[in-house]
Amino acid sequence: MLTTVDGLTARRKTIVLITCCMSLLISSMDATIVNVALPTIQNDLGAPLSKLQWIVDVYTLTLASLLMLSGATADRFGRKRMFRIGLLIFAGGSLLCSLAPTIEVLIGARFVQAIGGSMLNPVAMSIITTVFTGRVERARAVGVWGAVVGISTAIGPLVGGGLIDALGWQSVFWINLPIVAVAFVLTTIYVPESKSANARGIDPIGQVLAIAILFTLVFGLIEGTPLIFVLTAAALAGFIRHESRHPSPFIDLRFFRSFPFSSATVIAVCAFAGLGAFLFDVSLYLQGTRHFSATHTGLLYLPMALAMLVFSPISGRMVGRYGTRPSLLVAGVFMGVAAIGLTRLAPETPLWQLIIVFAIFGVGFGMVNAPITTTAVSGMPLDRAGAASAVASTSRQVGVSLGVALCGALSGAGLWWTITGFAAAVLALGVAANTDWSYRTRDRVAPLLEQKVPANAG
Repeated sequence: MLTTVDGLTARRKTIVLITCCMSLLISSMDATIVNVALPTIQNDLGAPLSKLQWIVDVYTLTLASLLMLSGATADRFGRKRMFRIGLLIFAGGSLLCSLAPTIEVLIGARFVQAIGGSMLNPVAMSIITTVFTGRVERARAVGVWGAVVGISTAIGPLVGGGLIDALGWQSVFWINLPIVAVAFVLTTIYVPESKSANARGIDPIGQVLAIAILFTLVFGLIEGTPLIFVLTAAALAGFIRHESRHPSPFIDLRFFRSFPFSSATVIAVCAFAGLGAFLFDVSLYLQGTRHFSATHTGLLYLPMALAMLVFSPISGRMVGRYGTRPSLLVAGVFMGVAAIGLTRLAPETPLWQLIIVFAIFGVGFGMVNAPITTTAVSGMPLDRAGAASAVASTSRQVGVSLGVALCGALSGAGLWWTITGFAAAVLALGVAANTDWSYRTRDRVAPLLEQKVPANAG
C-alpha cells in the first residue's frame, strides 16, 4: 500500500512534478544522445563494434537489473532519500563518462551512471503517485510525465548532434550535470519524504540470478561465445525454481499465468529491441557509411522523434476508448514496414526514402508504449499493479539491450528481417491478448495475487 502525502499547495506539487520530470528528461535523452555520439567515440577512442555495444548495453542491462530493487528499497527506506542518492550517483557517473580516457573506463562509468539511473524514474513515479492523490490531478501529472518522454526523445538527437560537433562527445554527458544540480536542490527543498506502509520484501538471490540471466545472454550475443548460453539456461532454471518457492519473490511468477501480462512482457521486449537496433545501427550507418555530421544525423532522426511525439498520446486515447488491440495492430504493421524498408539500406539510399522509413518507424513505436503498460496491469489487483508495471518497464530495457546485441550478431538485411519478425510478434500478440480465452487467464490469476505475502520476507 502506498503512503500518500496530503496538504501540499498546488505550487509545491507543480515543483515536485517538474523535479521528477527532470530525472526523466536526462534519462530519456541519454539513450538517443549516446547513440548519436557512438561514431565519434569510436573514432576518438579506437573502439571496436563490440565495445560500442557495451556502452549502450551495460547501461540498459544495469537499469533492467536494478529497477525493481531500487523501487522496493525506496518504498522501504524513503523515496526522497533514494531519489537524491540516485541523482548524485548519476551525476558522478556522467562526470566519469566525460573524463574517460579509454573505452573500458567509459563502459565502467556507464555502469556507475546506470546504478544512479535505476533510482530515478521508478522512484520519481512513486513520488508523483504519493503527492498527486486525486484521480484527476494524478492523471494530469502522469500525462505530463508521458509528454516529457516524447519531448526528450525529439530533442535528444538535435541537442546531442549540436553538442558533439561543437564540443566533442564528452559534452553529451556534461549536459546532465546542471540538470541534476537543479533537480537535487529542488528535491531537497520541496519534495516530501514518504515510505510505503507495507514495504515489499527484498529477494537478493532472485536479484542475482536475474542479473546472471541478462548479462550472460547479452554477453554471448555481443562477444560471439555461444557456450555461455549454458550459464544463461542454468541461471534461468535456478531463477524459476527459487522464485516459485520464495515467499516474497523478486518477480511473482504467477503474473505470467495471465496471458495479457505475458504478452505485454514479450511485446515490450520485441518493440524495444527494434528501437535499440534502430538507434544503434542507423547512427553508425549515417555517420560511418554516409559520413554525415552528428548534427545532420540528429536532424535526420527528427521525423522519427516527431512521429513518436504525435502518435504516443493518440495511442493513449485509443487505448482508453477502444482497448489495446488497435494500437498494437498499428504498431506491429508500421514497425514491420519500416524494418522491411531498412533491409534495403545501402550507401546510396536517397534521403527522402530514409526520412519516410524513419517516420514510419516513429509512428509504429509511438503507438506501442501505452498498450504495453495497460495490458500488463489489466485485471491486476490494485496493490500489485505497480509490480506488474515495473516488470513491463524492466522488459523495455531488456529489449533495448537485446536489439543492440543483435547488431553485432547479425548484419545488414539479416538484422532487419529479425526485427520484422519481432514486429510480427507484436501484431500477433496484440490480437491474441484481446480474446476471451486471454481474458479468462487474467481473471483466474487475479484472486491468486490477492493472497497476502509477508511484507518483510527475504
